[in-house]
Amino acid sequence: MAVPRLLPTREATDLLALTREIARDELAGRAAGDEAAGKFPRDVFQLLGEAGFLGLPYPEEYGGGAQPYEVYLQVLEELSSAWMTVGVGLSVHTMSCFPLAHRGTREQRERWLPGMLGGTLLGAYALSEPHAGSDAAALSTRARLDGAEYSVTGTKAWITHGGVADFYTLMARTDDGISCLLVDGTTPGLSAGVPEHKMGLTGSPTTELHLDDARVPADRLIGAEGEGLKIALHALDSGRLGIAACAVGLAQAALDLAVDHARQRHQFGRPIIEFQGVEFLLADMAAAVQSARAAYLDGARRRDAGLDFGMQASVAKLVATDAAMKVTTDAVQVLGGAGYTRDFPAERYMREAKVLQIFEGTNQIQRLVIARHLAK
Repeated sequence: MAVPRLLPTREATDLLALTREIARDELAGRAAGDEAAGKFPRDVFQLLGEAGFLGLPYPEEYGGGAQPYEVYLQVLEELSSAWMTVGVGLSVHTMSCFPLAHRGTREQRERWLPGMLGGTLLGAYALSEPHAGSDAAALSTRARLDGAEYSVTGTKAWITHGGVADFYTLMARTDDGISCLLVDGTTPGLSAGVPEHKMGLTGSPTTELHLDDARVPADRLIGAEGEGLKIALHALDSGRLGIAACAVGLAQAALDLAVDHARQRHQFGRPIIEFQGVEFLLADMAAAVQSARAAYLDGARRRDAGLDFGMQASVAKLVATDAAMKVTTDAVQVLGGAGYTRDFPAERYMREAKVLQIFEGTNQIQRLVIARHLAK
């Protein structure tokens, strides 16, 4: 169902119309097959790049779309409603560009950002490690300055686009603390592990990233040494809004599926949508979707206005991903036995929803972040 939008400009309205066209014509029909085959849709990201989608919230002078975050997130929602792998992939790429766009020097931005935003390159965000997930400050990957290069050694974990990314925004420990490096995907000494066998988002490769004396030019340091953790956390605030929008898109798709099924499925001589038990279930699902959408839009509007939005980002991520988990589970219930089969997308939606409560900071971490904001 096309959700009516209140958009700030005619350009934004046209952008969302194009997004819906791409979602309908290029994504929806192949999502189930590619997910079942574990096939990464790199051609889709090429298409999105050609359409200008890989740099929507970044400045035009570097090849971006100069769109407000409010608009960019609604694009994410629409893409995710058709294919979560694509929505999450765009969100991860956008977050991977954040450190360079916001903390890079003008020379660095002019040199690398146009390629990252222009559609030819796809990014990944390398923060987590096997023993440093929620505790990001505990990472052990080491970058040692050796002349004009950093020698980077260590293992990153749970890397979306691992092995297929053209660049990695990577956090490593240097002499002055955690630092941020922009690492080319073809760097000697860098390799990706075997893709994880996941319960959902099987079209999106998630791997470990191994660095064995990987030589990274010193001019690829983003910000100063020791500023990496602060940069990473700022990027995550924006990334959490992205995941919230993806979650709403998934939940909306599950709601639409459930409503359509409830209208067509007849029992005892009438459609099951007329039974109060189903009516109330669908009403709660709709309320959860709309509430989650309002939460991410609130965070986006604060961000666009230059206000602090860290707590709102955590609220949106928490509310939207919990809503997606519940709404997709309830969609399976509405479809009954059919919902438990792979002949319908409800079970895939349910499997995909679970990881949303885990990455970009678990929902337990979001509660911690929100509580600390309140304590201030």
